This record gives sequence, C-alpha cells and structure tokens, in this order.
Amino acid sequence: MKLRPKQLPGALAKGLTGIYAICGDEPLLTDEAAALIRDAARKAGVAERQSFQVETGFNWGAWLAGFDSLSLFSARQLIELRLPTGKPGIEGGKTLEAWCKQPPPDTMLIVLLPRADRAMQQTKWYGALDKAGVAVHIAPPTPEQLPAWIGTRLGRYGLKADRETLAFLASRVEGNLLAAHQEIEKLALLQPPGGLSLEDARNAVTDVARYDASDLPEAFLKADAARYCRIIDGLEAEGETPILALWLLSQELRTLYRLAAGVQAGGALSALMQENRVWDSRQMLTARAVKQFKVTDLGSALRTAGRIDRANKGLLQESGWAMLKQLGLGLMAKTPLKDEYRYGY
Repeated sequence: MKLRPKQLPGALAKGLTGIYAICGDEPLLTDEAAALIRDAARKAGVAERQSFQVETGFNWGAWLAGFDSLSLFSARQLIELRLPTGKPGIEGGKTLEAWCKQPPPDTMLIVLLPRADRAMQQTKWYGALDKAGVAVHIAPPTPEQLPAWIGTRLGRYGLKADRETLAFLASRVEGNLLAAHQEIEKLALLQPPGGLSLEDARNAVTDVARYDASDLPEAFLKADAARYCRIIDGLEAEGETPILALWLLSQELRTLYRLAAGVQAGGALSALMQENRVWDSRQMLTARAVKQFKVTDLGSALRTAGRIDRANKGLLQESGWAMLKQLGLGLMAKTPLKDEYRYGY
C-alpha cells in the first residue's frame, strides 16, 4: 500500500504493519518518516532495534538466517535495512520476497530506499514489499512548494511569516532541506513566538542554498528569471564549470526548436511531444514555452549556445556563465540579447 508522508501519522495511529518501505532521496524527510515508525513501534512494545546497510558482499542468506534462529522468548525487534543503491541484486531480491511471504516472528522491517522510479516499482521484490506492507513515497518540496513548507515548519515553533519573508527564506535554503531545517531551528532559538519579519530573517539566516545544473532548464521553462540567475550564481560560486549546465539547457532548446518548427509546419503539438519524448511531467511547461518562443529566436539561441561552448573551451575570452545567464534572460524577455550573441557572430 502506497502512502504519502502526510498520511503516515494517521496510518500509524490506526496500528502497525510488519513491513515499511521508505522511498526517497531527501535524507531529512526519509529520516523523519523512519523516526515516526520507530516511535510508534516503541510505544507498541518493540524493545530492540537493529540496523543493517547493504554494501558490496552483503550476505543476504546469513542476514535472513539470523532471524530464523530467534528464541521463543526473544523480545520484538525492529529491523532497519538501508539499501542505498535501490538494487538488491538477484539474491537480495529473492530474500526480500521471502521475508514478505513469511516474515520472521516478532519482527518489524523498515527498508530505506532511494526514490522509487518506474524501474524499481516494476521489480518483484518491490511489489512484494508494497503488497505485504506500506510503501511511503517521499519527494522534496518543489521550488513553488518550498515557501509553504517553511511556513509549516516555522508554525511548529509558534512563528509566522508573510509571503515575502517565506519567499526570501526559500531562496536561501533551496536544494538543502537539512540546512533549511537547521536554519528554522536557529530562528526558533533567536526569535520569540509570533510574527517573523523580513528584517529578522535577513539578519539571522545564512545562504545555504544548493543548486544542481539540472535545475536550470526547469527554471528556464518556467520563465523564472530570478531563480535562473540564482542557480547560475550558485553553481559559479561553488566552482562548477558551465559545461554541464550549457549541455542541459541546449538539450532543452533543441527540443523546443523541433517542437516549434513542427507546429509551424502544421503538426500537432501533442504528437510532436510524444515523438520527441517529452516527459509527461514537463509537457505543460514545454507547451507554454513553445507558444512563448519563436522558431527564429530558438535558432539564434542555439547558435549562441555554440558560442558559449567555444568560450567554455577557452577559445573566446568571455565568461561562459555570464553568457549563459544572458542567453536565458534574453529568451525570457527580461533583457535583450546583444546583437553579436543573437546571431552567433
């Protein structure tokens, strides 16, 4: 049975099951979900806890056999199994299926997994976990959801902030939820319960945002110029090169160019998206972008991307990051592209 994180407390209040799978890539949220299960198990009289991490050479047979030999008088145990890769292998998969089919007596099992993508969910061992117990699928808040997430967390400490303050806090902690949690705890120590002003937030919160190059195309598609610039500035400050960011953005631009050219030629956008393998989750954003950008502008942008590539290779005495920022902003109509950039001279 699949649950969202917010459904977990209610499910635990109704009673425990013998198997839980926690799936997610965000350590703070997965650890919090595991802590809820541990607390519920402790209150239900589960006295012992053992933790295991699957690494190369992990002996699945010995691990399972160790629970078969438990005494009739052994205390109930909570077993935590961390599987960082999400790939138990053939032996591990069969072992998990065997556990689900006939769990050892007086045991509860928590399996901690990375995000359950489609490939994982189609495996027999994952299906056995889902069928025999509860699978909690955890996803970090999106950039749009992050201010509300912060507001909820502040509320636990009796703090309340307006939209502008929450947006400021989100910009300082995006991509780093563990640090966000620490900054919220710091605010709770520094500020009395009640309203949290923007000035208080500015004075107290450290900029701990962490960005990934893969965040850039999404910000571009959403025409979120401020976030687009923050991502570039953050990556540059961390010493990253623009090579991966340029490649990812260029891939998006090529897709948009093919879609826009196809629509201009009379093709149906939905069919063109299928042909170009646009993810379902990106189709709404992509459709909006296709309507916003002209084929000629996208062609010019791709030529500019070629110029940025030459700058990244040291063939031009220009900053690849600065050019990448101007390219995106120019397309988002926040600032005009220079003529030499527009035409790729």
